[in-house]
Amino acid sequence: MKNLVENIAAQYESFATNAALQVEKNNKAAGTRARKAALELTKLLKEFRKVSVEEAKK
Repeated sequence: MKNLVENIAAQYESFATNAALQVEKNNKAAGTRARKAALELTKLLKEFRKVSVEEAKK
């Protein structure tokens, strides 16, 4: 679970950096990277919820 949390943090950092570049400098490629990171972040958060619920049941 610790590894999962680290992956979520790294993916969020990537998203935040690229989203800021898109907003501040109108960088279209950064927007694409931010959207890709957002999709991956969604998958990781769903996995976190699944693992968290399993851990809570123990």
